[in-house]
Formats: sequence, structure tokens, C-alpha cells
Amino acid sequence: MARGKLRIYLGAAPGVGKTYAMLSEAHRRVERGTDLVVAFVEHHGRPRTEVMLHGLEQIRRRELEYRGAVFTEMDVDAVRARGPAVALVDELAHTNVPGSRNGKRWQDVEELLEAGIDVISTVNIQHLESLGDVVEAITGVRQRETVPDEVVRRADQIELVDMSPQAIRRRMAHGNIYQSDKVDAALSNYFRPGNLTALRELALLWVADRVDEYLQEYRAEHSIRSTWQARERIVVGLTGGPEGRTLIRRAARMAAKGSGSEVLAVYIARSDGLTSASPKELAVQRTLVEDLGGTFHHVIGDDISGALLEFARGVNATQIVLGSSRRKAWQYMFGPGVGASVARDSGPDLDVHIVTHEEVAKGRGLPVVRGARLGRARIIAGWLVGVVGPVLLSLLLTGIANGPGLANDVLLFLFLTVVAALLGGQLPALASAAAGSLLLNFYFTPPTHTLTVSDPENLVAIVIFFAVAVSVASVVDLAARRTHQAARLRAESEILSFLAGSVLRGETTLDALLERVRETFGMETVALLERAGDVEPWTCAGRAGTDHGAPLLRPEDADVDMPVGDHMALALRGRVLPAEDRRVLAAFAAQAAVVLDRQRLVGEAERARELAEGNRIRTALLAAVSHDLRTPLASIKASVTSLRSDDVAWSREDEAELLAGIEAGADRLDHLVGNLLDMSRLQTGTVTPLIREIDLDEVVPMALGGVPEGSVTLDIPEELPIVAVDPGLLERSVANLVENAVKYSPDGRAVLVSASALGDRVELRIADRGPGVPDGAKDRIFEPFQRYGDAPRGAGVGLGLAVARGFAEAMGGTLAAEDTPGGGMTMVLTLRAAPGGPPARPGLPARATT
Repeated sequence: MARGKLRIYLGAAPGVGKTYAMLSEAHRRVERGTDLVVAFVEHHGRPRTEVMLHGLEQIRRRELEYRGAVFTEMDVDAVRARGPAVALVDELAHTNVPGSRNGKRWQDVEELLEAGIDVISTVNIQHLESLGDVVEAITGVRQRETVPDEVVRRADQIELVDMSPQAIRRRMAHGNIYQSDKVDAALSNYFRPGNLTALRELALLWVADRVDEYLQEYRAEHSIRSTWQARERIVVGLTGGPEGRTLIRRAARMAAKGSGSEVLAVYIARSDGLTSASPKELAVQRTLVEDLGGTFHHVIGDDISGALLEFARGVNATQIVLGSSRRKAWQYMFGPGVGASVARDSGPDLDVHIVTHEEVAKGRGLPVVRGARLGRARIIAGWLVGVVGPVLLSLLLTGIANGPGLANDVLLFLFLTVVAALLGGQLPALASAAAGSLLLNFYFTPPTHTLTVSDPENLVAIVIFFAVAVSVASVVDLAARRTHQAARLRAESEILSFLAGSVLRGETTLDALLERVRETFGMETVALLERAGDVEPWTCAGRAGTDHGAPLLRPEDADVDMPVGDHMALALRGRVLPAEDRRVLAAFAAQAAVVLDRQRLVGEAERARELAEGNRIRTALLAAVSHDLRTPLASIKASVTSLRSDDVAWSREDEAELLAGIEAGADRLDHLVGNLLDMSRLQTGTVTPLIREIDLDEVVPMALGGVPEGSVTLDIPEELPIVAVDPGLLERSVANLVENAVKYSPDGRAVLVSASALGDRVELRIADRGPGVPDGAKDRIFEPFQRYGDAPRGAGVGLGLAVARGFAEAMGGTLAAEDTPGGGMTMVLTLRAAPGGPPARPGLPARATT
């Protein structure tokens, strides 16, 4: 049975009309005779949506009981038994009631699709799993119901239901989304214009990316290589030279003129050895293009212009930005250059921009460094000039009645030999010398048309010609070798200098260093392998690139391996490197070992720091146990011993006083032990907050039970938004803060506990009129076992503020200290406001789904 097709209506926010659009499509299909049923559609009391359900067959829902209440869910078995052609399933991200066969509704939809039933569904952009953090940062609301992006991406059709923020708010104000008693709270919280605009942009960008994926798939399936200018994509061709920054900025300005434009910077490296580009400059340019919102790409290719055009067409680019050539005028004899070649071969669908810069015609900083020193085209040209050139020159000279003479003929043949040496190197030049000598002998020295030389002077001339030609070829080849070596050494020194500097400064991670190795040598995969002993298996400490075929797990599996000590090796797969490149590779391998060791040392140092901190806390704990905990125990012991003594007849008042002392000591001991246990939980990371929505009025008064009556003044407005906190952790935090404030506040000066709303946050401020804390000590007072100033030893172990901050951060809040105007200190506890509305308007759900 063929799998059913999935169609999704995607919206930016609740109320844009997804369900309405889905029901409208359902009526159109029913009118065309399609067998369609409503498997699950929730109208949320919206009259217009409810009317759209009329005339459509609805499958009876399944009833489930959970925690004493009855809920309805889609009956998957009933829909499959009915076997319609199309089923409507609303709210794809919905979480099913516990007891259902599947935990999520999208899993129910998968069952229907596997049964061959087409499904039409709806989902909001904020419910996509990958966008959860982004949506929370925008709206302050964490979506609990999510659907994996891949489920939505696999849909056969995705239709965006779009509506402007102003239109959504008008619909909200008219009561078309929520009931009238929830409208004000919704408009002032989740449905703010800024939130809706940002969510709308997210939806548009996500759908645009999905459309782009469809376009790429279609072009690949139909082998379409021409550019379709559906979206502006600007490719910047980089050479690693200083002009690259100018090109990147120019492309960024071009992209800024059109919304949705992309900038893709690409560097084409040759596959036959070290590159001639400056690694430092390339790193700077990579950072620049990423800072400007573009992407950097590293491509291997011997034909620079061809590889650049291939990349541009592969990403469906519309424009290419290149810099004017840095070559001097005489260097154009070796070819037209990359810019001219790309402009010539780009075709009518790809615009090429040549940007001028300060380095035009100043010469290349480094000659192209290649393993063979000369490109294939130049070698072929050298052989043509060296072999075919003398033949053509002979035909030309024999066609002249009175030739220029033997001396001039020799010079002309010598010129061809020099040209052959410049183009193709030594071998074409030697071939040209040999061919020239034979042709001079055969055609231009009497007797002609024979290889005999009658005049000794002519024989000397031919021998000298051959010797000079060979000498010139040798000198030209030696110069080429020296130029090649100088360029390699300069490239090597720059690479090693940049590499050593970045590693010593700690700027290079192991993965980045291995990626640098892969890019430098044009490899497919690079891995750093190590083992504990000679007979132990190899393990991978770091990897860059992709494995095509078997993974690179042993040095024997690599095309090139570079040992680093006895039990470590740098393995590369892609091609065999020439011997001259192994010197640089050895430096890379040594640096990789250094980086790996440094990373491990950093990890060990961090663990050592944690152990030292643990030891410090244990030492402080022992000090607390030895003194602070013994003080209340001693008080309790003394009171109990006095009460049990038979030598003294205690009056009723004395007994009450001793019992009160016992109770006070026990309370104090309980408080100290509680703080110690709380700090232990924070240090071990075992604090798991149970977040729920609650009013501050329900928590803060309960936290004041441990302070004297009248020592605290409360100012918590009733219209404050409710907060998303763990009530138990919040109560402990507030209790510690208030007790600390009361401890340092002078007699007769009450501590003020006030609260206010600030955007999507709620601030609780505990202000005292005590001595205050200097700015330099405001962070230190939150460290464990810290007492400020001359606080007596019996005043506590110094954990109250540390526990309060730890609990606040565990709930997603913050705790900071500020100066109280007029003297004193204010603790500011910032909490997240719950999505919904103020408590004066209850009933607004934390998440709204259509």
C-alpha cells in the first residue's frame, strides 16, 4: 500500500486562520467528490470555525480518563477502520493524554500515512523543535508541545497561512480568537506586536528555506545546471590576497540592497600541494564574511575558473564578485586570467562583477605553488612551441627566396627554444634544440636536404646553437626550480608562523587545526589517532572532513600518515603527498599533539579546580561543624542537663525559659543543617526544580515565618503577573534573603520586601538599612561560607546567600546585590513571568493552539 501524502498549514501564531483554511480546503475536496473525514478538529469556541465543520463527516473521538477528568483524543483505530481518502487532523504538535497509544499526535498522523490515508494538518512555527530556544527568547514562553522539524519537512505540501500582526490583534480584539475576558491579557503579553512580527519573520524564513530545498531537489533530479534567479545569491571569489576584504564588504553591500540575499565566499585551492594563499589572511577573511552574515567555503579544484563556476551554479547563485587581477601586464601572456575566463564562460544567467582595489596590477604576492611547478596547459604549449614551432619556422624560411642567412636562422631557432623553456620547462626546450639542430642542418646548411655538413664553420655554428639552447633551457629550468622553492619556502614559513602563533595564543582548537590541515593539503579526511600501547587498538582523538567508505580508524587505512611519538599519528585520506610536503605536515602533526595535550591539561586543571573548591568547602564544613553546629548543640545540651538535674528545683517560669532555649537551639540547628544540605545539592547538581505558575502573594508571606513580627514590611501589588517558579525553592530563597536582611538591619528599621513587573520579568526586592556592602564585595558575599565584616561566629556558616542564588538560578532567575538609596543593601531577585496574564484575569492558557 502506498504511503499517504501529508499537507500542512503552517502559521506564525495562534489565530492566523490555519484551521479555517484547512476546513475550506476540505469543503472544496468534498465538492469534488473526495472521501474526506474530520479525524480531529478543535474549534476552541470560535463561531466561524465551528460553522465550517457543518457538512463534514466527523469521526467520533476516543474518551480517556486522567486524574479524575475525562478528555477526548483522536481515535486512530476508528479512522483506519473507516479508511477515508483524506483525514483532517488539527494541532500536529499536540501531546496526547497519558494512556493513549502514542505520546504525540504527529505519531498518530504517521500511522494514518502508513495506512495510505492522506492527512491535512496544522501547526504553528513556535512548535517546531529546533526553534524552541529562539521562540522563548522572543516571547519569554517555553513551548512544551513540539514536533520534530523532520516531520514537517517531510510533508508533501506546506502552505503558509500569513497575516500581519495588526490584523491578528484586530481579530483578537473582536473576540475571534479568545473570549472577551482573556483578550486584554493576551494582547499585553504573548500577542504584542513585536512578538508577532518576530514570529512572522521566523515562519517566512523557514518556509523560504523549505522552498529552496524543493528547488534544489528539482534541479538535481532534472539535471538543470542553468541558474534560476529565484533568490539573490552572491558568490565572492577569494584568492587569499589582501583584496579579499574589499570584495567581501562590496558583496555584503550588494546583498543588503535586497531582502533575503545571501553572500557565499569561496576559496578555490589546488589539489596538488600547499596553497599559495596566506593562511592568516584567509582566517581573517573567513571571520569577516561570517561576521557580515555570510558563509565561507573551501573548494578543491585545479581549474580555478571552472571550479568557481561549478560552485556558483551548484548553489544557484545569481552573481559572482571578483577582484581585478593583481597580475602585471606581461603576465597575461600566460593566459587571460580567472576574471576574464569566468566572465566569458558564465553565460547570460550569471552576472559577474569585477571590483577594483588597491592591489590591481601590483603583482601576486606569491607565485602559484604546485607540485609539478607548471600547469598542464603551459606544458602542452611548451611542447607545441618546441616541436611544432621549428617545423613551421622551417617552412616559413624555405618559402623566402633569399633567406635572412644562417646566422639569423640560428637566432630564430634559438628564440623558439627559449620560448619553449619559458612555457614548458627543460624537456620541451631540449626537444626544441634537437629539432632545431636537425632542421638547420637539413634545410639551411649546404649541401641542403641532407644531414651532411660540408663547411666546418656551419658545423661549429650548429654545435654552438645546440650547446647554447641546452644551456638556456637549463638556466630557465633552474630559475623555475628556484622560484618554485622560494615560493614553497615562503608559503611554508607563513603557514608555520601563523600556525605556531595561533596555537601558542590558544586560538586554535583541535578540530579547527585538523580542518586547517585538510584545507591546506586538499584532503578528504584528517584524523588524529592515538593508542595507549604498542598492542592497544587505535582511538580517534579528533577528526575533520567526511569519510567516503570505510572510516579512518588506523594509520594503515590512510593515504598519508605522519607519526607523532610512539603512540600517536596524524592520518590523511584523499591522495598521496609528495615528499616535500611532509615537512610541513610533520609540523602540523606536532602542533596537533600540543593542542591535544593542552586541551587535556585545561580539562585536568578544571577538574583540579573543582576538587580544590570541594576541598575548600569540606574544610569550611568541618570548621562549621566544629563550631557553628556545636554552639546550638551545646545550648540544647546545657538546657536538657539543667532540666534533668535533681539538685535544683526549677520554677515553672525557669522551665519554660529552658524549654524555649532548647526550641530555639533546635530551630537554629535545623536551619544550619538545612542550608548545608541545600548547598550540597547545589554543588552536586541534584536540584531539579518543579516549575509551576503561582502568585507571589502565595509564597512570600510563607517565607517570613522565621523572622520577628513587625520586622518586615510587604509591598506586593495584586496586579502583578504570576511567575513560573518552584514554590519550595522560591520560599527557601526568600526566607534566606529576608533573614539575612533582618540580621543586619538596625533595630526599629523594618526590612522592605516589594515587587514589580518589568517586561516579561518580575523583580522581588528585599531592602534593608544596614551597613551595606562595598561594590568590590557584592559578588563575594554569594560565595559559600562567606561572612561579611565582623559578623559573629555564631551568626551562621555563611551559606544563606549562596543557597538563595543557587536556587534562583536553578529556576531560571537571577539574584544580585544593589545599594539601598539612603544606606543599606537591596537584594534583587528576578523571576520569569508565566505566560498568560495577571492573576486578576485567570484562565488564559500558558500556550494557545489553534
